[in-house]
Amino acid sequence: MAGIYLHIPFCKQACHYCDFHFSTSPKYKDEMVQALLKEIHLQKRYLNNETIETIYFGGGTPSVLSADEIYQLINTITELHTVAADAEITLEANPDDLDHHKLKALRQTPVNRFSIGIQSFFDEDLAWMNRVHRSSEAEASVKRAQDIGFENITVDLIYGYPLLTDVKWKHNLNTAFELGIPHISAYSMTVEPQTALATFISKKKQPPMSDQQSAGQFNIMLDAMQTNGFEQYEISNFCKPGHYSRHNSNYWKGVKYLGIGPSAHSFNGDTRQWNVANNAKYIKAITEDTIPAETEVLTEENRLNEYIMTALRTKWGIDLDKLDAIAAGSSHELLKAARHYFDDGSITQTGNIIALTPHGKLYADNIASALFF
Repeated sequence: MAGIYLHIPFCKQACHYCDFHFSTSPKYKDEMVQALLKEIHLQKRYLNNETIETIYFGGGTPSVLSADEIYQLINTITELHTVAADAEITLEANPDDLDHHKLKALRQTPVNRFSIGIQSFFDEDLAWMNRVHRSSEAEASVKRAQDIGFENITVDLIYGYPLLTDVKWKHNLNTAFELGIPHISAYSMTVEPQTALATFISKKKQPPMSDQQSAGQFNIMLDAMQTNGFEQYEISNFCKPGHYSRHNSNYWKGVKYLGIGPSAHSFNGDTRQWNVANNAKYIKAITEDTIPAETEVLTEENRLNEYIMTALRTKWGIDLDKLDAIAAGSSHELLKAARHYFDDGSITQTGNIIALTPHGKLYADNIASALFF
């Protein structure tokens, strides 16, 4: 089994915290769609005839595409690959794009899952982030999608930023619960270099993010999710039983995937490749039948560290047998490096599985890097 990711590099405006590759100009959208279609053809052998289990439209804002364009991209994939009958096909969407007309059109496509970028249910917070939509649109978009027959929905929320009090954070969580959706992704606000938010903070126009606030709101979230029947299966991802994101879960489990579009990454088990993060250069190269990608052959050390980083974030944890399958004896070395984290209660071992405790989840990235080979 494998997955295909399509990067749609257009947004109506730039969120202050975002460092993903996108353009706010739709000038080359038609050319981009044609380039994506052609790259699907050019890359058809990358996954070596693996059955496609998931297709994921990310960005950027994929919901700026028309339903016809989305259908055309999916149809091209199905023409060139064997796609599982129950494939999960996810479209990231902004609330303001999901009006009744758009949803009705999308219902005629194979898309069967939405990831809706809500972030907050407070207008002042959305304005601070420079989001396009407002809170009323956020709730309405979810309800419209449900009414028209889309049940597999996840929403994104953000915590740990200056405007978000604990009271507001609890309100955001409760509003999401009341919408009756089966999956929630919630991320601590991070300050990425070369974003507007980073500039504001460096010029003291905004205060820095508070680790203490973020940790406190993380714990509020864990309690609320558990109370409302959501399972934390990855640091930032929660779901009702059986509603994991299959596409993202496969990333964390090391399943192969093909990335289509500018800045998209691909992984086939032995190598990783990534396309140029420039729309004009991408379109030009694809037009000339060239894939504008750099490739890295993964060393044994690379594969060990990638597995540690991704697996430790999940409820499935690090399987010591899988480590030894990558490199004999590596599990013994990891257990030695992990001794301190056993002692301070950050990680635990059950059989051959090493997993984070609730305390350890606050320091997941630091612990993973400390365990690297």
